[in-house]
Amino acid sequence: QVQLVESGGGLVQPGGSLRLSCAASGSGFSINIMDWYRQAPGKQRELVARITSGGSTNYADSVKGRFTISRDNAKNTVYLQMNSLKPEDTAVYRCNADLLLQSGGRRTYWGQGTQVTVSS
Repeated sequence: QVQLVESGGGLVQPGGSLRLSCAASGSGFSINIMDWYRQAPGKQRELVARITSGGSTNYADSVKGRFTISRDNAKNTVYLQMNSLKPEDTAVYRCNADLLLQSGGRRTYWGQGTQVTVSS
């Protein structure tokens, strides 16, 4: 069974930084794409950042220049470095992994989420 476990969320003041981690555990897969999503109460889920197996990255306009997504393939882990945090960044952040299975299939897994709260 594949699991994605997020960590690194918490309470931070505006202008502060947090680094989120998403570790994929299990066997029988390789990671194609790793994404970070977020969802705040009353808002739609938003794709924040994406990194491909080739290292290409994409960011939502709202976080460009402030957030950086990266991955450590040896650890099957993706990171989201969040700088210059704003109150509007407050949300539950959840990672999403597009996996290539050794059985020949392709499957998406979600983490359970980590809360990020930006408040003074």
